[in-house]
Amino acid sequence: MVERVIATEATLALIDVLRAKHGELIFHQSGGCCDGSAANCYLPGELCTDQDVRLGEIGGCPFYISSSQYEYWKHMQLIIDVLDTRGGGTFSLEGPEGKSFHTRSRLFTDEEWAGLVAAGVV
Repeated sequence: MVERVIATEATLALIDVLRAKHGELIFHQSGGCCDGSAANCYLPGELCTDQDVRLGEIGGCPFYISSSQYEYWKHMQLIIDVLDTRGGGTFSLEGPEGKSFHTRSRLFTDEEWAGLVAAGVV
């Protein structure tokens, strides 16, 4: 079955750096406020995810999205990548590293979608 969220090699490498510095991590897809719509990385307990949808894991870290945003994006696979950045206020743990997580997406194929539906995960 296809994953609903995946990470590039650069993302997995940055997760390793952040985990070495901070320990356990969680991800949440931003809804597009002041920082735009991006994957943000937090320490567990810094963000309440009780009402959110858990899309899966990247680099062994749980990845969440708000239930309302999920309704718009549920037909897409999220691809989490990394950009080099300088400055720009971010609420995410990778900011001090001069990096920013970046979310791309692609529509699931009809076959992938059917598999997700059959598995009861959408």
